Amino acid sequence: MNYFMEALKKYAVFNGRANRAEYWYFVLFYIIIAVVLSIIDAVLKTKGTLTYLLSLALLLPNLGLTVRRLHDIGKSGPWIFVSLIPAIGSIWLLILLATQGNPGDNAYGSPSKPLMATPKPPTTA
Repeated sequence: MNYFMEALKKYAVFNGRANRAEYWYFVLFYIIIAVVLSIIDAVLKTKGTLTYLLSLALLLPNLGLTVRRLHDIGKSGPWIFVSLIPAIGSIWLLILLATQGNPGDNAYGSPSKPLMATPKPPTTA
């Protein structure tokens, strides 16, 4: 949930980098919320209005996060348009988004720090 909230805080930030966990946790929570709203839409017979509102509300955070994810692997933001290629574009973008990011600095900055760091064992004095 921290990654989802962090993406919302960086609502329209298109510079910097986003690691795989940051991107995929956002996608996971987006899908969960969309499924719940779809069920509510079906019960209320609102023809997907709530789901459309969610998509509209999260459009900029999703675009910004996707561009930052592409920056993490060393690609520029316009690579998002590869998804417009019929048949293989979406698959190609999915592969790019799942690729491990560059470990060091690149043209887009330093790697983003994981939000869910593993706790350090206690030290004995």
